[in-house]
Amino acid sequence: MSRVICLSHREDVDGLSSAALIKAAFKAKSVILVDYSNLISNLQKLIELLSSSESKSEPVFDRVFICDLGLSKKNEKNFIDILGKLISKGCKVTYIDHHDLNREVAAALKRLGVVLVHSSEECTSILVYNKYKRKFKPHAAFFAAAGALTDYMENRPVASTIVSRFDRQFLMLQSTALSYMISANQHNEEFLIQIVDTLSQMKYPHEIEGGFLIAERYAKKVSEAVNSIENSITKMENLAYAKSTVELSASMMVNFVLGVSEKPVAMVYKLKEDIKSFVISIRGSKDCKVHLGRLVNHIATEMGGSGGGHEKASGAVVPKDKLVEFIKLLDGRISSVQQV
Repeated sequence: MSRVICLSHREDVDGLSSAALIKAAFKAKSVILVDYSNLISNLQKLIELLSSSESKSEPVFDRVFICDLGLSKKNEKNFIDILGKLISKGCKVTYIDHHDLNREVAAALKRLGVVLVHSSEECTSILVYNKYKRKFKPHAAFFAAAGALTDYMENRPVASTIVSRFDRQFLMLQSTALSYMISANQHNEEFLIQIVDTLSQMKYPHEIEGGFLIAERYAKKVSEAVNSIENSITKMENLAYAKSTVELSASMMVNFVLGVSEKPVAMVYKLKEDIKSFVISIRGSKDCKVHLGRLVNHIATEMGGSGGGHEKASGAVVPKDKLVEFIKLLDGRISSVQQV
């Protein structure tokens, strides 16, 4: 009986594809889909679960995979501490990710005995597939390709080879529809798990019951949201930003702001009242010279929040009263690099 648990990012194709691949390869008994805000609390629950089962003959689980969940300065120490506790209780831990990772953190994880699979050159689902491809049927590569395409990393060395195996139109249709299904169901845990289960059975996204109808309805919402946000964009020297007042995620809207504004960096923010903070999504064009993930991690931490991500795509959570300061600092630091 499998005693494998997988924690993976809940908000995009790369995260769910990674979870599906781990489930297919290791017959994971449980998949837990999390976001950056509740990663640590969910890991803490695993510690509690292991502790409560210590009197039993067999542990509830003995192996944990953590996929597509980048760290920030705010949570990296807790992350290291919790993984150390899991390992001390006899659990094998594998961390697979493609977000920017501090070298000292990587070294600390390796010293603990964490199996670290990390590269910022490929998306996480590609890393998962490439690491364990002997365990997969050839068709599993499709889900890694979908992760790469929707993470805008399909031209990377390994991804480009995998993506080229498939008809591009079919891959784009399936990947985009899957992305919309995921975005439309962020508050529907049951449906997200259903997606992972379906993909882990090597079924295409169009085989997810009701999935394409959900994607069509979501596409209409996106179209309406684009029209509403276009006139509310504020442009600074190198940064364009807008507030999202629609129910769609900031990450869904930010690419439209980037395209319309013609600035090297775009930002969309949305208030999350329950945590009294703004959830922020940031994207850079090819003209952006700064590593957004690193920059946003530093600034958000200075503001008492958290953040991080990739070179051209990042996110942050910033306290309500720090938004204006965050925007000014971000534009200023981008400008100082762009002018060089």
